[in-house]
Amino acid sequence: MKKAWIIIIIIVVLIGGFIWSTYNKLVSSSESIDNQWAQVETQYQRRFDLIPNLVDSVKGAMAQEQKVFGDLAAARANYAGAQNSNQKAGAATEVEGALSRLLVVMENYPELKSTETVQTLMAQLEGTENRVSVERKRYNDEVKVFNVLVKRFPSNMIANSLGYAERAYFEAIEGSEVAPTVDLQLN
Repeated sequence: MKKAWIIIIIIVVLIGGFIWSTYNKLVSSSESIDNQWAQVETQYQRRFDLIPNLVDSVKGAMAQEQKVFGDLAAARANYAGAQNSNQKAGAATEVEGALSRLLVVMENYPELKSTETVQTLMAQLEGTENRVSVERKRYNDEVKVFNVLVKRFPSNMIANSLGYAERAYFEAIEGSEVAPTVDLQLN
């Protein structure tokens, strides 16, 4: 009888250890995702801080392109009002769309690209875009690790019982695989 109790205690300890370990992995992975999303947001903030400077540098020569500036301002406002990472990701894609339209407009005004201020801001913006891309990839990598943990048996039973669910990947907007058309002819 004593042997049976020892076996039961060992089984309970092993199951408890597995639950404890899995819970800690879920918490760590979830926090890693939140941390990585903060890194993405840091780069977005850098981008959003650079955009007004670029717009102000270019605005005077492109008064007829006010719609692009309005779209960019509206997209930035949508990002500021977003409540969660999914809404912020959607708002960030709006900013990217408006920003790509601004860059196409700038291509149509080659004299703008020759000014030192615009060149500097464009280089900073390009660097920021690269950082955003890297941070998004890291975010998606963290989401993958977490989602595998949440889906894989037997940790999925613990995740479900503790309220952990799959997290959304950051996905590109539809049509982003198509480069914008640039018409270099001045009218």
